[in-house]
Amino acid sequence: MFSITVRDHLMVAHSFRGEVFGPAQRLHGATFVVDAMFRRSELDDDNIVVDIGRATAELGAVLAELNYRNLDDEPAFAGINTSTEFLAKVIADRLAERVHAGALGEGARGLAGITVTLHESHVAWASYERDLRTAG
Repeated sequence: MFSITVRDHLMVAHSFRGEVFGPAQRLHGATFVVDAMFRRSELDDDNIVVDIGRATAELGAVLAELNYRNLDDEPAFAGINTSTEFLAKVIADRLAERVHAGALGEGARGLAGITVTLHESHVAWASYERDLRTAG
């Protein structure tokens, strides 16, 4: 399996519901380093996984929809604990929509999957792996 990874960052505010979250139940900020890995079993006709420039631009566009937002105020996240794991899935799903819409080029339609990793710190991170050959 071949892969390329592009990186950006995301800054949000949010709070959680539930005792398991301790002091994070209060409104707090989070800054994530975000990696998006694109995978395919065979290189495309240009011998690439996907255009790195397009992948970088599309990751940036997806993150711009969330960056500098209080996620508690976003209608799409009403009543949802926007955990690191949950946000990794949201970003992967939004990237998948862009792949399927052709935003990463026709060659990207041959991608097998996307893995999005959100690094909370140098010692903790969470990922979501999304298969692009099947829906959802």
